[in-house]
Amino acid sequence: MLVSDFNFALPDELIAQAPLEPRDAARMLVVDRAAHSFRNSQFIELPALLNVGDVLVVNNTRVFPARLLGHRVLPDSFTGAQIETLLAKRLDANTNEWEVIARPGRALKVGTQVVFGNGLLKGEITAVLDDGKRRIRFTCDGAFNDIVDRIGNTPLPPYIQREADEQHRLDEPRYQTVYAKERGAIAAPTAGMHFTERVFAELKARGIQIVEITHHVGYATFQPIRVAEVEAHRIESESYEISEEAAAAINAAKLNGQRVIAVGTTSTRALESAAASAANDDGTVRAERRATELFIYPGYRYKLVDGLLTNFHLPQSSLLMLVAALGGRELILSAYRHAVTERYRFYSYGDCMLIL
Repeated sequence: MLVSDFNFALPDELIAQAPLEPRDAARMLVVDRAAHSFRNSQFIELPALLNVGDVLVVNNTRVFPARLLGHRVLPDSFTGAQIETLLAKRLDANTNEWEVIARPGRALKVGTQVVFGNGLLKGEITAVLDDGKRRIRFTCDGAFNDIVDRIGNTPLPPYIQREADEQHRLDEPRYQTVYAKERGAIAAPTAGMHFTERVFAELKARGIQIVEITHHVGYATFQPIRVAEVEAHRIESESYEISEEAAAAINAAKLNGQRVIAVGTTSTRALESAAASAANDDGTVRAERRATELFIYPGYRYKLVDGLLTNFHLPQSSLLMLVAALGGRELILSAYRHAVTERYRFYSYGDCMLIL
């Protein structure tokens, strides 16, 4: 299967640069898999489209300010050119050694010293990795997380253009779900950013259960595909956690013939990974905390997820392939072309799609 099979034309002006207000004002394209059709709707109508007893699974990860701006340290302690690093993966829970995405990476060779926040945080490059990544060992006086929260910036996707002061004002509170709890994501689970307290209240009033899991959004979520054939792509690991309470609610729903609707591709990957690790084929999950490298693309048979709420994704991306695996490639690409014609807003701050 070719990666180019998942291409579509997207005008730049449809890439949303700012969030809507209120959060639940987004448009929603509803895809009916059984009827092989789709129709225009509004996110605020979501509760009316679900059934009593459905379980809506949301990802409660919290984005932390993982984008750090700093400088190289030159001989005689002079400050060199500015660098930017994105804290992609903590390599050891007990140390401050991280895998980072660094720009510009060419100058950051093993042994290079870097400083951030006027010296509040210091680092040394300990390894050069693929795809512009580096390994850095950080040192600081004080709690590492507290210092990062103080000097870091919201790590917006590259297609959102924002000045530094404007970024802090607009994106710090908004590039986050209202139910975010567990610190650890470098990108928001954007399908969840549409929810408001009034939508949750209506969902609960209609007998729809809300279940929280945690999947920390990492580099894998926006990792580019650099191969021609889909099957040759490999996704980097991301960690997730499903509690005993969440697993029990999901398994009860499946036992009673009710639907499990995932909010976002990260929730989907966590649920399908947990279903696979349960070592059975009955669509149940078990409580666990682990990492997953699951790559879902057409040909994959969903074990647990019955429906998906998701934003509109990049052409030729692994996220689009995941969506196409659930809805069917032809139907999903047809829906995407319709969304372009109808001027839907795309990507992180954009509109959404509900696949049932």
